[in-house]
Amino acid sequence: MMPTGVGMRLVTVVMLLTWPLQALDDAARAWVLAHRTPGLERVMRVVSDRSRVVLVGGVVLGLVSGASGRAFVAEAVVALIPVNLAVEGLKWSLARPRPDGDTHRRNSSFPTSHGANAFTIAAVLARRWRRSAVPAWLAALTVAFSRMVLDRHWFSDVLGALFLALAGAWFAASVVKKWQGRKVAMRTS
Repeated sequence: MMPTGVGMRLVTVVMLLTWPLQALDDAARAWVLAHRTPGLERVMRVVSDRSRVVLVGGVVLGLVSGASGRAFVAEAVVALIPVNLAVEGLKWSLARPRPDGDTHRRNSSFPTSHGANAFTIAAVLARRWRRSAVPAWLAALTVAFSRMVLDRHWFSDVLGALFLALAGAWFAASVVKKWQGRKVAMRTS
C-alpha cells in the first residue's frame, strides 16, 4: 500500500497533468464522434471486446513456443502487474467520469486499462523482437483508439495509459536484465 503522502502527491500530479488537457479531450472527442460511422463502431467494438482474448491467446502461444516465448511471457507479466495495479489505483483514486457519462468509481475513466495493457505488450514485444514493433504498436493504437470511438475514454486517458505502459515495460526490462545477469554469474561460478 502506498503511503498517504506519496499517494496524495501522485494524485495531485495526475490531476495537474490531466486537468489542463480537458480542452484537448473535448476537441478529440468531438472529432472522433464526428467521424464515427456504424461500420467503424462495429469494428472498434470487436477490437475492444476481443483485446483480452488476444492477450490471453498470446500468453498461451508464448508459453508453448520455446524459451524465447516463455521469456517474453515472463517479461510481459512483470510489466503488466505494476501497470494494472497503477491503473486500478488511479481509477479508484481519481474517479474521473467517462465521456459517455458513466460515473461508477470502480470503472472510472483515467487511465484506460485496455490501452495500458495493449501498450505494455507492444513495448515488450518491440523490445524483444524489433521486427514486431510496427505491427505491435499499430495494434495497441487501434485498441486505444477503439476506446475513444466507443466513447469510453478521453484522449488523456490514452496518454496516461501510454505513460504507465512505458514505465512498466522499462521496469520489466530492468528486472529481466538483472535476472539474466544473475544467471550468467551462476553459470560462471
